[in-house]
Amino acid sequence: MSKNYKKTLTACYLGFITQAICANFAPLLFLKFHNDYQIPLGQIALISTLFFLTQLIVDVLCSYFADRIGYRRCAIASELCAAAGLIGLAFLPELTPNPLVGIIASVIIYAIGSGLIEVLGSPIVEACPFAHKEAVMSLLHSFYCWGSVGVILLSTIFFAIFGIDGWKWLSCIWAVIPLYNIYNFTTCPIEYTTDDGKGMGISGLLRVPLFWIAIVLMVCAGASELSMAQWASAYTESALGFSKAMGDLAGPCMFAITMGISRVIFGKYGDRLDLMRFMMGSGVLCLSCYLAASISNTPLIGLIGCILCGFSVGIMWPGTISICSGRLPKGGTAMFALLAMAGDLGGAFGPSLVGNITQNAGNDLRKGMLVGCVFPLVLILSLLLLKSMKKT
Repeated sequence: MSKNYKKTLTACYLGFITQAICANFAPLLFLKFHNDYQIPLGQIALISTLFFLTQLIVDVLCSYFADRIGYRRCAIASELCAAAGLIGLAFLPELTPNPLVGIIASVIIYAIGSGLIEVLGSPIVEACPFAHKEAVMSLLHSFYCWGSVGVILLSTIFFAIFGIDGWKWLSCIWAVIPLYNIYNFTTCPIEYTTDDGKGMGISGLLRVPLFWIAIVLMVCAGASELSMAQWASAYTESALGFSKAMGDLAGPCMFAITMGISRVIFGKYGDRLDLMRFMMGSGVLCLSCYLAASISNTPLIGLIGCILCGFSVGIMWPGTISICSGRLPKGGTAMFALLAMAGDLGGAFGPSLVGNITQNAGNDLRKGMLVGCVFPLVLILSLLLLKSMKKT
């Protein structure tokens, strides 16, 4: 009997949607936490920082233990942790003496689940016998974007109907998706990227110069993406003067849509496009978007910069993975784990830097965005170096 790898793909799609829920739901509530629990914005930034630091730690551990434990067990554990953390977010802030402690504890729990599926989703799909794997990989990562759109859009509708005070109920509702996906990962076929289930290992990867450039690219890609995405809601509200609902729809929702469009374009037409040129053009556009969001006094220009930034960063993460998968076919789980770790390192550092600069600048998010320009700038330089290596 032939194996149904479409079910495997569906499980990974839902896994990336779960990751989108974990990454994007709490940022919609940043100002709510700030106002209700009297948590300073500098401490609010810890939520994003610890989320991505936890994912980073999970990425490192996966590089050592995922092959031994098995992809299936790790994938099931990822969905369990994601569901537990989302449910905990609804209750722990009220049960702990300091609400921030309860929020952070919940975030760490679902970040463990998010980190696991982030590492495992790509190699699980890479190991499936699909044609045009670069396209499949790009489409896989686009589901993170569509999950982000769904979280933002449906949460905004929920808040409009039931009020933002009902966010705790919504957190429990979102937990249903990872709970359901446990069944998919329990029953779908799962293969390994290498015949013996073992790849090059960390020491072997770190001896490859191209891999170091890919690590820098992933750090900058994660920082460029998340610095804008995590603060887009607050940016459109405080810096541009939008309402909460309009801020969520015009900021993070449109950011996720344009990021998804970028990944779908490459997923559909990748065989006709030059990946390096696509990534270089995206890097220049990303830098322009950060400049528009930080120095323009016109709200419309700042909003356009915020939205187009999603398109500019869309190709960076799956593009870098595709480059490494093609050049290092024996990279194995360690390669995917270390690349995810680098992206999470950028995702942890970037939003935290923007948040702290913003607080020190009198809560002026434009100043924080201006400092964020360093990430796409280094990204462009890394692409130029990678391009020169490709020529040699």
